[in-house]
Amino acid sequence: MDLGAAGVWWLAAGLLVLGELFVGSFYMLMLALGCAGGAVAAHLGVGLPAQLIAAALIGAGTTGLWHLRRARAPRSAPVQSNRDALLDIGQTLQVQAWDAQGSARVSYRGSDWTAEFRGPGAAAPGLHRIIAVQGNRLIVEPAEP
Repeated sequence: MDLGAAGVWWLAAGLLVLGELFVGSFYMLMLALGCAGGAVAAHLGVGLPAQLIAAALIGAGTTGLWHLRRARAPRSAPVQSNRDALLDIGQTLQVQAWDAQGSARVSYRGSDWTAEFRGPGAAAPGLHRIIAVQGNRLIVEPAEP
């Protein structure tokens, strides 16, 4: 069975897609698009040098475009303060009293937690909003009235 040039390009594209499934690198899909471009060039009947140029231009171009898109995309917040990862971020709790180190024991969601003050000004009792979770410590700031 003879694959021909187009078959080899399609096989390479398929292997890159399969590799992406195992590795998880989206860049491999961009290279697979380059191989698909080489396969289309082979179907059009152009020579091997033109197929290689088409594959290289499409693969490098899409990889470069994807890299620029990722570089310009906004970065997500660190996981300890990311509302998408921790649903406690943004919730409020009542602090009865603060100790000298700026921490307090609070009851939140049915259990006792250590709260640490990170807001502006001095720590004062009252309603606070959770801005981060670090291990078993709730990082809080005063809640806006």
